[in-house]
Amino acid sequence: MSNAELLVVKRDGKKAPFSIDKIKNAIRKAFLSVGSFASEEDLANILHRVNIRGEMNVEDIQNQVERSLMAENYFAVAKSYILYRQKHSEDRETRDRIKFLIDYCAAGNAATGSKFDANANVDKKNIATLIGELPKGNFIRLNRRLLTDRLSNMFGKELADKYLSFLNQHFIYKNDETSLAPYCASITMYPWLLEGTSKIGGNSTAPTNLKSFCGGFINMVFIVSSMLSGACATPEFLMYLNYFISKEYGDDYYKRSTEIVDLSKRNRSIDKVITDCFEQIVYSLNQPTGARNFQAVFWNIAYYDKYYFDSLFGEFIFPDGSKPEWESLNWLQKRFMTWFNNERTKTMLTFPVETMALLADNGDIKDKEYGDFTAKMYSEGHSFFTYLSDNADSLSSCCRLRNEIQDNGFSYTLGAGGVSTGSKSVLTINLNRCVQQAKREGIPYINFLEEVVDLVHKVQLGYNENLKELQEKGMLPLFDAGYINMKRQYLTIGVNGLVEAAEFLGIEINDNPEYASFASEVLGLIETYNKKYRSKDVMFNCEMIPAENVGVKHAKWDREDGYFVPRDCYNSYFYIVEDESLNVIDKFKVHGEKYIEHLTGGSALHMNLEEHLSEAQYRHLLKVAAIEKCNYFTFNIPNTICNDCENIDKRYLKECPKCKSKNIDYLTRIIGYMKRVGSFSDARQKEAAKRYYAKKKAQGQVKVNKEEYAQIL
Repeated sequence: MSNAELLVVKRDGKKAPFSIDKIKNAIRKAFLSVGSFASEEDLANILHRVNIRGEMNVEDIQNQVERSLMAENYFAVAKSYILYRQKHSEDRETRDRIKFLIDYCAAGNAATGSKFDANANVDKKNIATLIGELPKGNFIRLNRRLLTDRLSNMFGKELADKYLSFLNQHFIYKNDETSLAPYCASITMYPWLLEGTSKIGGNSTAPTNLKSFCGGFINMVFIVSSMLSGACATPEFLMYLNYFISKEYGDDYYKRSTEIVDLSKRNRSIDKVITDCFEQIVYSLNQPTGARNFQAVFWNIAYYDKYYFDSLFGEFIFPDGSKPEWESLNWLQKRFMTWFNNERTKTMLTFPVETMALLADNGDIKDKEYGDFTAKMYSEGHSFFTYLSDNADSLSSCCRLRNEIQDNGFSYTLGAGGVSTGSKSVLTINLNRCVQQAKREGIPYINFLEEVVDLVHKVQLGYNENLKELQEKGMLPLFDAGYINMKRQYLTIGVNGLVEAAEFLGIEINDNPEYASFASEVLGLIETYNKKYRSKDVMFNCEMIPAENVGVKHAKWDREDGYFVPRDCYNSYFYIVEDESLNVIDKFKVHGEKYIEHLTGGSALHMNLEEHLSEAQYRHLLKVAAIEKCNYFTFNIPNTICNDCENIDKRYLKECPKCKSKNIDYLTRIIGYMKRVGSFSDARQKEAAKRYYAKKKAQGQVKVNKEEYAQIL
């Protein structure tokens, strides 16, 4: 056993030269602790059983020493050695937690202070957020042990060790390791409509009127979100709300919205009753909750054009035998959207994340009414996502996650089946490091990627088996109660660093054949394996992940290990966020079909603009998106928020228009959801400062490019 040039991986993940003397000294101390002495011959006999490989984990080496001591019949010494390790481990953990506590309290905000999975959804750090942060390291160790044990049983210890090796070398990243819960879900609320929350641990009964619907919905979302590590989407929310409003005030309530129906001193109209319901639900769900580490729940809703709605809910039947009414729902969707847009000028409201689902046909929005309304809402400063599809075979359930719908049909027993989908787990590939590592090893990058891609699919299968076991033990009531269908949830293969990998290869990041070919080759490989490992019980998809936290981590880790790193945070888009050379149309193109066709789990174009466009210009861009088949996008224009008078303005300003203060902050999307830039982690604030927001000439770009799309514009 030679220790020349050998490196070992320490507990903090850093590499250090291997020292045989440190092992010998530890063994000598163990012998002395039981009143004995280790001779050189004893040491040689013990150490000849220890096999040291390059970049082996320190824990693995110490485990080998334990086994070697017992193999040599030094049982008392082995026991002392084990106890010694345990004590030092506890001492280290205590020291680490004390240091973390001190650092967290001194951090500028909660996201910066978080060690493992910083996110800007925690506005203020306090004792509740600190308590939530402290056990995260233990959760990571527990999750890794559960998963590697499962992988050893399914595929052998070699594959389990390979998983840990790739994880520690940052070729891959397991998202949400700090939680035991599955990732995100687009739920059907039908079980709640029938039985309340009793089947998922609550004690509320099924809603019977508008008031009980509003209160019960809030409780239900809190309960569901506590059992997920990511977003909770309720795509039926407005349809169910419409049902209870109609039961209260008649199917034609929207035609009589100004009618006074409240006999109290408030004398509320139907419209005021409805907006009070909006207020109760939205403000309640934007409050931080203890079950989410003092975060607000990640709540998502959807709006539908008539074609999308008919496809998803055409066969839907409420428990009383009635069917959804489109005309009233159409009015309610628009009313909620306009109300929410206006409410965001009063206070910062992050949730719900809204998605407008539109069917595209022949290079335009099929439902012209909703195409026009969508453009109108963008022009009035509202911030939401638009999801385009050629047919209603998919649904966006999270900030960008796209899910195929396996069955649009409605089952009275199971509820609105098509919307019960989501992602159970996300495992992300660091494409930049993988491509560069292949270059270092002198092999084609696609060969190295194939090895990684095959591994992550097997790991996800292992995770799925662990999840099924939790369900069998009654730990996942959301599945048992029918809110989520296990077989309709995906195992997601995430990607990060695609732009950076292309840059390393010398590929220009714009719409060109070489870049399109690279994206298609890499993402097509993942889709091939998604199909290979798919079964009647397991489905895979591929997503360009938001990477709020890991985009920074990948850049940091790769730079430390000597890889090419062009920026401090890897992109979550097909374009470089700081690039000023691409115009508005260019960005739609690089998020068009030839780039995203293999991203079955989705990606989102964030079109950063310095100021709002006109309704006509937004309408043109909806047509451009339909032609390019850019299926998921939003427009980001930072809103100005005054730190002195708290005025919110939907324009990107340099001073407060109300009090003229220059002590201002901005509201923008860190990735999928809107927050103050001041709530971003330090690293993300630096990234946000580098984002390029297209200036006034962006409006000219829309006009200039009309010639290119003359057939539809």
